[in-house]
Amino acid sequence: MTQSASIRQITIIGTGLIGGSFALALRKHGFRGQIVGCDQPKVLARAKRIGAIHVGISDPIKACNGSEVVVLATPVGTIIELMERLAPHLPSEALLTDVGSTKAQILLRAQKSFGRETARRFLGGHPMAGKENSGIEFADADLFRDAVWFFTPAPHQKMKAGRAGEYIACIKKIGAKVEILDADAHDRLCTWISHVPQMISTALASTLVEEYGERAPLLESGGRALREMTRIASSPYSMWRDIALTNKSQIADALLKLEQKLANIRENLDTRELETEFERAHALKNHSPRRHGGAEKKH
Repeated sequence: MTQSASIRQITIIGTGLIGGSFALALRKHGFRGQIVGCDQPKVLARAKRIGAIHVGISDPIKACNGSEVVVLATPVGTIIELMERLAPHLPSEALLTDVGSTKAQILLRAQKSFGRETARRFLGGHPMAGKENSGIEFADADLFRDAVWFFTPAPHQKMKAGRAGEYIACIKKIGAKVEILDADAHDRLCTWISHVPQMISTALASTLVEEYGERAPLLESGGRALREMTRIASSPYSMWRDIALTNKSQIADALLKLEQKLANIRENLDTRELETEFERAHALKNHSPRRHGGAEKKH
């Protein structure tokens, strides 16, 4: 990675799976500046041992000292809280960014925190990468390779200029594919491609536990299909709680449409309408990005 002339230090608040992986990716791809991690002492010690960060500081305000870019890599609710807490202490030339899975509520808080300076001082971001397991112990320098990294600019924000442009260049150099869209459009899209799939997986796994108990060896006979459908059911509630709270109406609307679709299938198990639903579903497979060389979305 060609070292940016002005990004000499990056602070990552939250050095778990995403934050730790981002730090490892930066170092793997040649970032020669200093990476400061901010988290609990045990997490920071692990992050230093694996070479993700140079320095670990538990106090968020102190951790931002001297950094040109500050990345909030925590659950959405904490991102919103930290933004308000950090804004008065950040140097005016520093860029604050995040990796939150919802963007509209985060952007609103940024506008309250930075006012007219929002477009220059904050850039909303969301990497579509992750695992069903959380924590620094699962950090992976290649986690973002070929993954989409969404950016949701504030009104009139210049994405190619200044610190935002330099940071986006860093994201491209670690192998991510940058996509830019409006915060509301982002939340609607992620409702369907991420949030609803999580709720489906959770609902299916929860129902199976109710039907067969927590230990049911015969479930293994379900093979790959069941494993894929329930894999992300082990994702942590602590993260999804904030996503549900900050994108409640979009998720609720989508789930209602899905409930209506399931009801239609249930009511037509013995009619040709079921075939119609299968044919409609096949149209998605026929237009899947993976069939055209695109990146598979990683949850």
